[in-house]
Amino acid sequence: MSKQLTLKIAQKFLQDGTGDLDTFTSIDAAAAQALAQHKRGTLSLKGLTSLSDAAAQALAQHKGGTLSLNGLTSLSDAAAQALAQHEGWLYLDGLTSLSEAVAKALAKHKGSLYLGGLTSLSEAVAKALAKHKGSGPIAGELFLGGLTSLSDAAVQALAQHEGGTLSLDGLTSLSDAAAQALAQHKGGLSLDGLTSLSDAAAKALAQHEGGDLSLNGLTSLSDAAAQALGQYKGTLFLNGLTSLSDAAAQALAQHKRGTLSLDGLTSLSDAAAKALAQHEGNLWLDGEVNSKVARYRA
Repeated sequence: MSKQLTLKIAQKFLQDGTGDLDTFTSIDAAAAQALAQHKRGTLSLKGLTSLSDAAAQALAQHKGGTLSLNGLTSLSDAAAQALAQHEGWLYLDGLTSLSEAVAKALAKHKGSLYLGGLTSLSEAVAKALAKHKGSGPIAGELFLGGLTSLSDAAVQALAQHEGGTLSLDGLTSLSDAAAQALAQHKGGLSLDGLTSLSDAAAKALAQHEGGDLSLNGLTSLSDAAAQALGQYKGTLFLNGLTSLSDAAAQALAQHKRGTLSLDGLTSLSDAAAKALAQHEGNLWLDGEVNSKVARYRA
């Protein structure tokens, strides 16, 4: 059932903050112009299933931070060009596909861009989105967590993205060639959907110099992979690991730059704890494991 957000409703929301804007499926341009003045952080309009070009142009002027339009399943070229003027966090997780023209438009967005509804990506669209860099104080994070597979060519294209985190948390596997490509990415890299990693892929990803590398989906790590990742020069998240061999612990202890996060560990041998206690950077551990390592650091 269609429910329109009118100027009167928008004005009341701005005046006293009452009303759930997520219940509306459409919005008129006057209401959009009014809501663009919202300065209280997040402007959530998740219920919108359609957006006129005029309304998109108005909402793009919102300066409050986050603009959430997750209910939209399609976007015209003009609306995409308008929303690209928004400066902040833009959520469009309802989009399940993108034309090359829309991708090129959204790539000009000056903040963090969330496109978690995309389940596939052509090489052309990947090349377009890779140009998304953000500007000013807001880095150009690009979140594509809905993708479950990518061609090596599309990965190669996305690896050219610079300036912020590239999130590909939906990927459950990664070829060695894809890992080598992603290692060239100049920004944070999140691959939390991976449940396993070949030794060659680990060695490739260890060369990544973008700052953060998140591999929280890994539940096990070979000694060789640990040896490679121990050389990573940035913050390393491995919170999915529940145990580590003594050799793997010794290898990861060589990690020296940035934080090493192993919050998922539930058990650790004395030898492994003693090895991790030699880690020279920030070491994040939880519960009894943290206490055990701390005893060797004292």
